[in-house]
Amino acid sequence: MSFKKKQYLGLGLTIFCMVILMIVLLFMANLMRANMIEIVQDRYFKVSQATEVRQLFDQTDRQLLRIAIDNDLSDSALTVNMLKDNHNEIRLRLVDIRDSVNSKTGKSLINEIDTSYDAYFEMENQVFKQLEDEDPTNLQEIYNSGRSNRDTLINLLNEFRDHQESLMEDSLENATTTYSQLVTVLVTSVLLALLLIILVTLWLIRSTSRNIHSITKGINKIDFEQLSNIPRLKVNSKDEIGEIALAFNSMASSLEQHHEREQNYTKEIMGKNWVQTNSTNIIHLYSHHVKISSLVEDLITNLAQAVEAKLGVFYLKETGERTTYRKVASFADSGQAAGKDLFVEGEGLVGQCALDKKIIQLNEIPDHSHVISTGLATIKPQSILIAPVLLKDEVVAVIELASLEEFTPIQIHLLEEVLGTLGIAITNIIGRMEIANLLQESQAKTEELQMQSEELQTQSEELQSQSEEMQTQAEELRMINEQLEERTKDAELKSEELQSAKENLEEKAKELLESSKYKSEFLANMSHELRTPLNSILLLSEMLMDDSDQGLNEEQVEFAKVIHSSGKDLLDLINDILDLSKVEVGKMDIHFEEVNILELTEHINRQFTPFAKKKGLEFTVTSTENAPSYIYSDEQRLQQIIKNLLSNAFKFTEEGSVSIEIEGADREDLIGLPLIDQSDSWLKIIVSDTGIGIPKMKFDEIFEAFQQVDGATMRKYGGTGLGLSITKEFAHLLGGECRVISSEGKGSKFTLLIPSLPKGMPANIETAISDNPPSELVTDLPEQAFEKMPIEDMTNQKSAVLKGKTVLVVDDDHRNIFAIKNALEKEEMEVLTAENGVDCLEKIEQSNQIDIVLMDIMMPIMDGYETMKRIRKSENHQDVPIVALTAKAMNSDRRKCLESGASDYISKPLNLDQLLSVMRVWLS
Repeated sequence: MSFKKKQYLGLGLTIFCMVILMIVLLFMANLMRANMIEIVQDRYFKVSQATEVRQLFDQTDRQLLRIAIDNDLSDSALTVNMLKDNHNEIRLRLVDIRDSVNSKTGKSLINEIDTSYDAYFEMENQVFKQLEDEDPTNLQEIYNSGRSNRDTLINLLNEFRDHQESLMEDSLENATTTYSQLVTVLVTSVLLALLLIILVTLWLIRSTSRNIHSITKGINKIDFEQLSNIPRLKVNSKDEIGEIALAFNSMASSLEQHHEREQNYTKEIMGKNWVQTNSTNIIHLYSHHVKISSLVEDLITNLAQAVEAKLGVFYLKETGERTTYRKVASFADSGQAAGKDLFVEGEGLVGQCALDKKIIQLNEIPDHSHVISTGLATIKPQSILIAPVLLKDEVVAVIELASLEEFTPIQIHLLEEVLGTLGIAITNIIGRMEIANLLQESQAKTEELQMQSEELQTQSEELQSQSEEMQTQAEELRMINEQLEERTKDAELKSEELQSAKENLEEKAKELLESSKYKSEFLANMSHELRTPLNSILLLSEMLMDDSDQGLNEEQVEFAKVIHSSGKDLLDLINDILDLSKVEVGKMDIHFEEVNILELTEHINRQFTPFAKKKGLEFTVTSTENAPSYIYSDEQRLQQIIKNLLSNAFKFTEEGSVSIEIEGADREDLIGLPLIDQSDSWLKIIVSDTGIGIPKMKFDEIFEAFQQVDGATMRKYGGTGLGLSITKEFAHLLGGECRVISSEGKGSKFTLLIPSLPKGMPANIETAISDNPPSELVTDLPEQAFEKMPIEDMTNQKSAVLKGKTVLVVDDDHRNIFAIKNALEKEEMEVLTAENGVDCLEKIEQSNQIDIVLMDIMMPIMDGYETMKRIRKSENHQDVPIVALTAKAMNSDRRKCLESGASDYISKPLNLDQLLSVMRVWLS
């Protein structure tokens, strides 16, 4: 019998027992109901009616007695009406009692009650007549004449009530007897039913417990920490429990497969993170070296340690009659075994790797190969990896690594990631070294030519003074002329060599410019890679911070705030690095305009006073009388300089005060500045604090990138050391200078000197810089858009602009789509998504109701530029607003987006309020 049939059997027996119990209960309940109806509807009704008659009669009798004794006829009419109403009520109730009486004794008693009441009513009529005649005489005699009838009537009523109550007691006793019988039958039936149900249940339990115990025992054997091998259940029954065992075994197989896929995926993700971290650490080495020798030594050491190699060699390309690769650096190379230091292209595996431009991996190493040496033994490597370093399909170096174990694919992948940027770094450093050497050679040759020119000048003066003796010394003059001719030829030869050096210098400058282009492209790509995940972090954490639905507790909201704050700090660091890089390559634009000093002072006070109060520091902003009311400079850069100086002052000051003084600069303050004679008005800003101070020997270092006073300062106070470096560069771009005076432990004083330049930077020292820094998130909206922008607060009008509108989000990163979609759906917008340009064009053609498009730029298959161009070529979608969203925020990205058809441009990470504001403008 199957488990299902067993359950049906047990359920059927239970239902049968319940039906029997119900029938018995209904039968006994009907008996009790009949007795209760007899008690309540018959006996109790009669008793109640008799009691009501007695009360009405007592009320009438008391009223008559009062009238007879007091002879008070003031309200006789009212009294008569009341007595007549009582009489009618008593008659009606006596009729009801008569109709309901079903016993002989009861009928006899009701007849006597009627007779006695009629006699009493005759006395009432006499009283009524006296009352109507307003004659109070004989009232007491009339009332006394009916006293005997009154007593008789009361006794009859009491007797009738007692008779009915005795009948009620008999009915109650019958009901009690019926209830006792019902309880006896019910208990007996329940016990029988329970016995039957228990027997059936025990049978079911006994027939299924063994198989269930087997299943439980098998499940308990599962090790949830290790799901790669799950035990199987062995149940031979053909009922539902057997089917459960088969389903469990099938599920176990699926779990094992899923666990295996999950482990592979986790391993892959960890591998990518490991590659990203180690490649970033190695790439950071590039900026720390100015010589190729120190770079390759540091590089081969770090790279070998990263891939767990026990031996490493770096071969650098040398050009001459033939191309060779010379060993210039090594890791753990003891020199105990034979090994070559120089390879011709195509010679050996190193030369062959340079010729083929492909990585070579050897896992079967011959016994005579180069060995790995320790203090105790020499060991043959198990795997050797030879990789070319490429730049524009040209091999500039070769790296050889040896390991005691076979190199893994992820280690090879890390090597490939490093090789992708190493060629640019090597070329940049070599280029800078060659340029420096050429400059030194050029300076040496120039000095040599200058010395020769001075010698010629001296000799010419001597010849002029000895002109009188020239006739006698013709032979000597001829020899001197020959010497002069030879020296002139030498000078011409030197000039040609100098011209050649100049041409070589120009060629190297072009290579340096191209290298700078690669650096800018690298920074743009790094910016894109960093800003793309940062965009999701900032958007989602900002949405969690708002938490309008209150789905998070206070601690979780605080976590979201910390995540958002950390993301903002990372964004500021990225922007600072890009700003500094732009300044280094001269790609930052400076806009000179009128700067109101009073407004600048108020802005500083308003921005930093709350921060000073929070930290418990005294903060003062003062302006002297000789301070200029306005100057011509770049207000944004000037504000950033002041912000950096004040931020440092507050960061390194635990107690005391921070102050800023704004005044006009004196002539003596400007000595040594290049624009001292170019401007008549100079602004002098002094930022002072009572913080930790700076040692004098560190004055120059603090203005270098990534530098602070010492490592302990960085660990205690945080920061990257970019703030003062950017301050120094911005001050130079504005034509001024930043100076520092400090004493360790006693505070610091930074002095900023900025000229007023109404006509901008003089042409002889003007620096070419780029358009807008990537740290700005200001959009270029047309003037017409601002003219029709609605004036509104955080009211419902803003939401009404976006509500119900359809937006198409085009992005290949699912994290960005998830974050933007959730944010826009909260504004009650309908959100469509596309993962590339082709998908976007299909969605636009399918739907004619798209109100605005948010377009990412860097996408596979078809990028954002091409997609926007094709949308603008379509007749039906030329006017659809397109907002370009991109993490590439370098020089020409804004211009290129607008030229491709974008209505507006916003760089990632997105500011949610700014994105919504821009969308409201274009949808207004």
